[in-house]
Amino acid sequence: MNNKDLPTLTQHTLDALTSIQQETRRLFHGRGRCFEGLEHITVDWLQGQVLVSIFKEPSEEFLLALQQALIKWPASMAWKASKSTSLLLQHRYLNHHQIECIWGDHKPQQIIIENDLKFQLDLDRNQNNGLFLDMRLGRKWVKENSHNKRVLNLFSYTCGFSVAAIAGDAEYVVNLDMAKSVLNRGRENHRLNKQDLTQVSFFGHDIFKSWGKIKKYGQYDLIIIDPPSFQKGSFAITKDYQKILRRLPELLSEQGIVLACVNDPTLTSQFLIDNMKQEAPSLVYQTRLENPVEFPDIEIESGLKALIFQA
Repeated sequence: MNNKDLPTLTQHTLDALTSIQQETRRLFHGRGRCFEGLEHITVDWLQGQVLVSIFKEPSEEFLLALQQALIKWPASMAWKASKSTSLLLQHRYLNHHQIECIWGDHKPQQIIIENDLKFQLDLDRNQNNGLFLDMRLGRKWVKENSHNKRVLNLFSYTCGFSVAAIAGDAEYVVNLDMAKSVLNRGRENHRLNKQDLTQVSFFGHDIFKSWGKIKKYGQYDLIIIDPPSFQKGSFAITKDYQKILRRLPELLSEQGIVLACVNDPTLTSQFLIDNMKQEAPSLVYQTRLENPVEFPDIEIESGLKALIFQA
């Protein structure tokens, strides 16, 4: 991270701020390595709150320069036109999750809108605030491809895919995640959108100990797999993904579809294609979903990989 590159951060962010609509968007994506010296910084527009995140510990000199640059943003015409209410700085490299308010009125909880759907964010509780913005087009695809389908949402987190599926007239959705707290947030996300919870199940279980329960609700017309790259004691993507893929044929309906995702920058799309061919050869690779334009990456295979497979 270099002080001389901060004007690029300011210009790019304020330019993006002038073109935002009402919906949540990433304003600056340094992690795609398209902006030299700013590879560990992101900026998000959260429906009035602007969140700057640093993913690697900076030097004291850079941090001071960054703070000095940020405090000037609210004086700009772009900022005033956006009607932003706060400017927040999150130190993602630290163990604690507290967010520093640089300017304005920080609200720890924030309702945002994406694809006309509402989601509740918790900005002080965890490092991840409740919705991964790079999956915007994935949720859009699910909304457009869930009509009358029974959907299984593995590693459901706060149930963003589930909300999208019900909005797309899914018949039923089963959400599974080890963390019951995120499933509670998922219920709230469904309620925010005035959706019928009798069409949704929430299971706070270890996926590898729950195949019997999952099968009881099958077969599924659409299965979504969006795991973490690594979750201590429960999931490592390179050795555990295969255990899920080999179960798919017994869970899918005759013309079932799978949306399988990988967000590890060290793994390419071929990782999924090859493992699916080995573990579930009856499933045929169809296409890879595009990533949002606001997430540029110097190498396309380093970003999010969201692949469609058809039974």
